[in-house]
Amino acid sequence: MANAGQIVAALRDIGSTKDLSPDEVHDLLKDGILAGLQRLHGPNVEAEIDIDEHTGEFDIVVLRRVVEEVEDPSSEVSLERARWDDPGFEVGDIMEIPVEFAQFGRNAVMAMKQRIVQRVREGERQRIRDEFVDRVGELLSGEVQQTERGKMVVMLNLARDADAIIPWKEQNPRERFRQGDPIRAVLKKVDETPKGPRLILSRADPLFVAALFKLEVPEIYQGIVEIKRIAREVGGRTKIAVSSRDESIDPVGACVGLKGSRVQAVVSELGGERIDIVPWHPETEVFARRALAPARVSRVVSNPERQVITAIVDEDQLSLAIGRNGQNVRLASQLIGWQIDLYGSREWLEKGPEFSLFGERDEDQYETADFPLSELELEESTLAALNAAGYNTFLDIIDLERQDFLRTEGLTEADADRLLGLIDQLTVVEGEAAVTDDDEDSDEEGVDDDERDDESEDEDSGSDDDPGDDEPEEPED
Repeated sequence: MANAGQIVAALRDIGSTKDLSPDEVHDLLKDGILAGLQRLHGPNVEAEIDIDEHTGEFDIVVLRRVVEEVEDPSSEVSLERARWDDPGFEVGDIMEIPVEFAQFGRNAVMAMKQRIVQRVREGERQRIRDEFVDRVGELLSGEVQQTERGKMVVMLNLARDADAIIPWKEQNPRERFRQGDPIRAVLKKVDETPKGPRLILSRADPLFVAALFKLEVPEIYQGIVEIKRIAREVGGRTKIAVSSRDESIDPVGACVGLKGSRVQAVVSELGGERIDIVPWHPETEVFARRALAPARVSRVVSNPERQVITAIVDEDQLSLAIGRNGQNVRLASQLIGWQIDLYGSREWLEKGPEFSLFGERDEDQYETADFPLSELELEESTLAALNAAGYNTFLDIIDLERQDFLRTEGLTEADADRLLGLIDQLTVVEGEAAVTDDDEDSDEEGVDDDERDDESEDEDSGSDDDPGDDEPEEPED
């Protein structure tokens, strides 16, 4: 068995690896020794433990109170037993019993080891929690450790022991990462689990775009330029509204950079996702004109009560304002936070003065990728158990593990296996996704190339007076 000096030396090595101070190492050792004494003498044992910082030796003294009748052998000793050692003991005195480390048996040593490992693990979890709880929205880097059931496990460069994942719904569907690939993502939130804090990272959240601009644009990092709003459709297009605290600094130009160098760095990290940068304005009508860039807006009418903007554009600008599959007007609406009703000048004149400016349209409703669990082929008992636990849609269960299902009241092992099988079937497989992406790229290759060639000109526009030279996109039939 190792002597006390060897144990202290080993703990110091652990302390240097886990970034622990000498005082923290001594506290760990004292707590471990106390756990071993509890295994030997009982749960309520009291002891004095002194550690020599130079030699690494330590002295252990168990303290017991002298009583007439012993009720707790771990902390009390009878008067008769105490007077065997010293006839001068009286009731209420404290008897000191020296203990050699050699008296520790296998069970005591194992208890000591378990306590130290537990304390080290708790300390690591608390450090991770303290380090990252206030860093939500920051950009973190690491490498992909593994991919399982759609989610990516990431080993961070600055906290390799941290449990960090990128769930399936927080990934860009156009991107593919393999084990060992470097990756950057934004910290979205810190979840508490039975195993400690879990860092939820994202490459799909608008915060990721904001973090990339903060990295590439010094004016944003210094607080001179501020990102006011972001609207994003992952893998397609992002609109970002910026403002400047310094009138001498153009916020759009600062984000675009010389010859588009800054925005191109962000676009490259996003896998070619297009970015429109517009100057923010406090007046909604002016902001709406800018948000619809690169299209030129002829007239804007607002209804503050219903938060509806009606925008009229010339016929040659209509397809550009709508964008592919309505993407441009949809993102502009998200950016300003109001509904946008878009009309061409000809259609607007045909409607006449009796036409209500602010009627609702069915095409403003957009589908989501989620769906209720009732659409799956599940037994009534399984569906009822999931609903009772708060899981109502497919995205609610997409990132759950097998043990999560087993902890849910009313679910059996067969139910958990059935649910995991359904998730595997409905989750995009890498090979199938690659084929789908290739097909889409081949169908849209000509359009994407043209759009990327003109991308720097789009970002340079930023204002309603100079919307850019991007070619109009043809609306789909």
